[in-house]
Amino acid sequence: MAGSLDYVKICGSCPSGDGWGPAVTTETTLDGVPYAPFSKGDKLGRMADWTAEGKDRERGGRNQYNRNFRATPATRPSRDTAAAPSSHAAAAGRRFGWRDYDKPTRNRDASINIKADWGLLEEIDYNRLGKLNLDADAGEDLEDYGFLYPYDRSYDKQPVKGSERKLTALDRAAYNVTTSSDPVIQELADKDEATIFATDTILSMLMCSTRSVYPWDVVITRQGGKIFLDKRDNASLDTVTVNENAVDAPLDAADGGREPINQPAALAEEATYINHNFVNQVVVEGDAGKVAMARANPFYNASEDADPPASRAYKYRRFDLSTNDEEPVYLVVRTEVDAVQRNAVSGEDQHVTVRALNEFDSRAQGSGGALDWRAKLVSQRGAVVATEMKNNSCKLARWTVQSILSKSDIMKIGFVSRVNPRSNDKHVILGVIGWKPRDFAAQMNLSLSNGWGIVRTIADMCLKHEGGDGKFVLLKDPNKSILRLYDVPAGSLDEEEEEDEEEGGEEGEENDE
Repeated sequence: MAGSLDYVKICGSCPSGDGWGPAVTTETTLDGVPYAPFSKGDKLGRMADWTAEGKDRERGGRNQYNRNFRATPATRPSRDTAAAPSSHAAAAGRRFGWRDYDKPTRNRDASINIKADWGLLEEIDYNRLGKLNLDADAGEDLEDYGFLYPYDRSYDKQPVKGSERKLTALDRAAYNVTTSSDPVIQELADKDEATIFATDTILSMLMCSTRSVYPWDVVITRQGGKIFLDKRDNASLDTVTVNENAVDAPLDAADGGREPINQPAALAEEATYINHNFVNQVVVEGDAGKVAMARANPFYNASEDADPPASRAYKYRRFDLSTNDEEPVYLVVRTEVDAVQRNAVSGEDQHVTVRALNEFDSRAQGSGGALDWRAKLVSQRGAVVATEMKNNSCKLARWTVQSILSKSDIMKIGFVSRVNPRSNDKHVILGVIGWKPRDFAAQMNLSLSNGWGIVRTIADMCLKHEGGDGKFVLLKDPNKSILRLYDVPAGSLDEEEEEDEEEGGEEGEENDE
């Protein structure tokens, strides 16, 4: 049954069959989704310590010398697994370093308030999610909207030191409409084009969920035998995190973060601002080289939007997630492309996705051991990229998934740094590097089949839950490597939105006073 996951129970004091350890099972699927329940290659924590005597020796090692030992939060990636981003959340494999015992425990808040009348349906740990597997096809194009400006190749040239281009704020109309509010998706759903509907922003979060550390949530609506994956207004999915996966990630003020501009929320706001403007700056606007899609931008209204539309193509693509011929399951996702460039050899147009990494201060807490980009981006480019893959595993994996979903030919990543490390309002572009999305995925050890397995399993849990149409919330635990699925009563989320609006209004009145 897809709505119920059988957990591998590990116990150090209870026998299982004739020996110690996980129960033996021959199951290889979760409702048709291939799943490997256990293998001897899995990394497990200590099952039992028969030599420990007394409370002081329970953890061994450091505790024998009466040091203040503090357990490392499960959300902090291990040093071993940070180099292999696909398994960063396995905190059990952590190698403890100097003064690790003295680092503060972080208690993050959930991304949404969990109410007493919400019913917990499933609790799924990352270890289980990491073993799901489903091979999907390459996808097919259904419809495309919008237009693309050509990418400015001059940004690929390494700037001369001291002559870097400044990041400029450009007012362009860009949209991030949630799934169920998208008129094109509504039309495709009415035509029964698929069972599952999503946007690439939401879908990439699910597919890369085992790399996530910070809290997030997805609202899932089941209606007429279909599943719609949605985000709430101003949700955390809309922001760009910074060094989320770093061993010593940026600290909130409550955890000891001293510099306000280097705290997680401020860094996310800065990174989101940079990405919005960077993608607008690196294209050549004008009719020359402009490529129009079959239909105009579905969200732009010239009579209401004061700013001109940004270079953006919306491609609605369908993927086959069926596990058998008798019960076909298709997924439709709205993907995005940012620019176009002409292939120098074939002369064909190539679709380009554009993103930006940002450097705040290589010497500040939370920098994750990053190199100084101004000094090392050219001479040690590989080391700079490797460090970013470690510190921003979830963010880079999501960008790569989005590029693959849209069938983009090239993924351009800019390296943007502050003009002054102590100020977060002025930035310069230090360089741009391009990759083929699937090549970058291979470097990151990113498995799309695992991502598809996660999506199909979550969808099946909602589709097969008794109770007919309704809403669910999939929540990333703020402090543990766990996803939780809740059954939400009708109207509960509407009340949540009203409360948020009231709180926002009160804060505005206080600021006015």
